[in-house]
Order: sequence, then structure tokens, then C-alpha cells
Amino acid sequence: MTEVETKEKEGFLMSPKVDFCFKELMRNSEVRKGFLSAVLEIPPEEIRETTLLPTHLQKEQGKDKLGILDVQVRMQDGTKVDIEVNVAPFVAWPERSLFYLGKMYVGQIEKGGQYRSLKKCVHIGILDFVLFEGEESYYSRFHLWEDERKLKYSDKVEIHICELPKLRKYAHPETELLNWMRFINAEKEEEMEEMAERNGYIQAAYDDLKMLSADEQKRLAYEERLKAERDYASLVYENWERGKKEGLRQGMETGIKQGMQTKTVQVVLRLLDKGFSPEETAEMSGESLPVVRNICEWHQKCPEMPEEEIAKKILNP
Repeated sequence: MTEVETKEKEGFLMSPKVDFCFKELMRNSEVRKGFLSAVLEIPPEEIRETTLLPTHLQKEQGKDKLGILDVQVRMQDGTKVDIEVNVAPFVAWPERSLFYLGKMYVGQIEKGGQYRSLKKCVHIGILDFVLFEGEESYYSRFHLWEDERKLKYSDKVEIHICELPKLRKYAHPETELLNWMRFINAEKEEEMEEMAERNGYIQAAYDDLKMLSADEQKRLAYEERLKAERDYASLVYENWERGKKEGLRQGMETGIKQGMQTKTVQVVLRLLDKGFSPEETAEMSGESLPVVRNICEWHQKCPEMPEEEIAKKILNP
């Protein structure tokens, strides 16, 4: 490794707005406490315990889109919180968030269970694109209200949306939430340090971020995830332009589907080639273990087979 490469490696910091990195930071209970305190406006001393729940890669339609690595947390009163970070524009984000919030809510109760046992479910979406055009505020909170009298129907479901592009475009009141969003959206280490100096919980996240960024295996997984996100964003743009020219929305959907299936195979094979086990590859890529093993088997059996052909056989039989 050259001196320049060594310096670049030493100065490398992951971006917290890449979902892989954010999820790793949320493994620290103190970081979770500070973040949830800022978003939900609950004093941190009242958040006595949070439990990180196991999650699987969520996808809009089977295997045809880039999945989103979410973080699910259960609080001491039973409230479940789902946190998602998304950097690529997502056309149907409101519908998608409602779908998974609904699944999380109804998933609490089994056949014969009591409705009164249902606990509050909260969705937090951190978006690196503008969802509400014409609105200056980066933060929006939604409940079920009566339209005219603003009578709350129920507090059992709640949605929080943070739009990162609005942080630099408009002025906002100084709050702990703003400090967190600035930390997540920071492009320079100096910005992260400034936010860390203001808040002990952000300092804990910053300390973890530096250790995480120095971990070679985590860095490889991060770079694969970042590449997948960029590839997806590029495919969305390319197929949107093609769709505008052709006037065919179906062309956009087909192009994204085929492209992302091939990218899935490429990411899995790269991780396996770097020495990661199928189990580690499944966790890092967000794919299911059976799919990873199937890709591995096809590649070993037919090493000359193009990745797009493997994708067709496994992900779109």
C-alpha cells in the first residue's frame, strides 16, 4: 500500500446516511437512546431500555428493487420503532412506509389475541431526497387526526419524516434533532466533530463511527452497500429518462428489475470472493441465506455463466 493510499485509508469515515453504517451505529444502546430521545421528544433519562430487534432486508416487490436495511427497536413500554434511511429517490415512499408500518402494527397480535394488547408503532424515515416540495421544514410528524377539530383518533401509529436536503437550503430552529440530522448528513469530519461536541450521545455515535470505519471487513461491506445504492440510483435515472422518451413506464420498471437482479448477484459474488462466508455475505448484502447459497452453487457449477444469466435462473425463474 502506498503512502497516499495509507493516508486516505486513515482519513476514511463512513457516511451515517448510508443505511449499513446507520444500522451499525444503532447497535450501541446509548446511541439509540440519544437518537430516539431527539426524534420522539422524550427525555433520555425516561428511556430506560431499548431492544434492537432482528430485521430482514425489506423490498418493495420481491427481488426487483434495492432493499432497504431498516432498524427496529422495542422500547420499555412495548412501543416498536422502525427507522429507515434512504438516499435514492423513492417514488412511492408514503405508500411504502404505510405498508410496512401497517405490517408492524398487525404483526403484534396473533389469532385470538386482544386488540387492547396492541402497542404503539412508530416509523422514522430519514430521506436524502425531498418528499414534500414547497415545504421548508426538514422535519414532519404525522398522527391520525380529525380534519377540522384536530381531534386525535389514536396515538397507536405515528410517522416522522426527516428530509436531509432541506438542512442546508433553509434555516431551522436549533434542536437536538437538528444536531442529529446534521451529524447524519455531514460531509466533512469537522461537521461531525462540531455536532459531537454539542451532544454526548452524538459523541458516542461519532466514536463508534471512527472505530467502524477502521474495521476492514465492515468497510468492505459498507462499500458494497454504497455501490449498490449508487447503481440503483443510476438505474432509476437512466430508466426514467428512457421512459420519458418512450412514454413507457413499463420500460422503467423492467430495466430497474433486470439491472438490480444482476447487481445482487455481483455483490454476493464479490463478497464471497473476498473470503466472507455465505452467512456473513447474507448479513452484509441483505440477501437471504438460501439465495446466497443458490448463487454460490450456480457460480461453482458454471463459473463462465454471466451474472445476468445467474440472476434470471435464481431471482426471476
